[in-house]
Amino acid sequence: MKQLASSAELRRAIEADAAAGAVLHTHGLWLMPNIYPAWARQKAEGRCRLVHSPRGMLGKEALRISAWKKRPIWHLWQRNALAAADVIHATAMSEYDEIRAVGLRNPVAVIPNGIDLPDLEAIPRLADVARGTPRVILSLGRIHPKKGLDRLIRAWAQVQDRAPDWSIRIVGPSELGHDSELKALAGTLGAKRVEISGPVYGEAKWQAYRGADLFILPTLNENFAISVAEALASEVPVISTKGAPWSGLAIEWIDHGNDAMAATLLEATVLPDSERHAMGRRGRAWMDRDFAWDRIGRDMADVYRWSSSGRDRPGTVVQA
Repeated sequence: MKQLASSAELRRAIEADAAAGAVLHTHGLWLMPNIYPAWARQKAEGRCRLVHSPRGMLGKEALRISAWKKRPIWHLWQRNALAAADVIHATAMSEYDEIRAVGLRNPVAVIPNGIDLPDLEAIPRLADVARGTPRVILSLGRIHPKKGLDRLIRAWAQVQDRAPDWSIRIVGPSELGHDSELKALAGTLGAKRVEISGPVYGEAKWQAYRGADLFILPTLNENFAISVAEALASEVPVISTKGAPWSGLAIEWIDHGNDAMAATLLEATVLPDSERHAMGRRGRAWMDRDFAWDRIGRDMADVYRWSSSGRDRPGTVVQA
């Protein structure tokens, strides 16, 4: 049970909180800490409430990965643990659809993730004309097959000669050895000016965003994609595929496939700097308005209160 992160001590602590009437909120799936709160809620016989955030793990692409491990856990424990929640938390309507697709009928609160807004004056943007290096198309996040980064490299190989002043930078922790696969693919295709490197954190992460001229998320499936929000908060315009829940953006939201991505990359790289910067400023204003932590915190607190009292259902909650 070590692989499932089982802990008798943690289970007892959760049961004590449940008995005291707490609102339990668990995040993620497939591990025992994601099951214990449902068991504790049942044991507490109505004295506590349970909120469960799947964090995108019910998406089709996510469920396909290691499906042989997940299926037995789903049937043994995880489905019942989710069904026991008073509220399931989704970060976007696309995740709401994933929750309904697996047959769960619980009330669902659709509340996006909050983000930290960086101090842009403390991290100045690189000068577009004077820096002497190619402009950067950044993809920052897990280097994993579901992120569609192979399609990005294939698309880039198609347009790189028509965008000689641009480069691709892929940054993040590699999973399943995918960074090596991408490097090999770039070599096979003759993709030039492609950098693939490990993760960056803290100040270095925000510097990576501020050093970028465009951000791209070519994902196959995503529940929220915090990297898109962080890029916009850094005044970087974004290109995202339709696997991510950002259709309302004033950015490029494109179909899957190499040709669609190649066409969008080419279109984005010929935009005047002034237009890209204006797009970035609009994105920053949007993040400040709708995704700052004070608003997200208020919305989640309203859900906790409603789950406990049953009165004044928040507008974020969608009933079955």
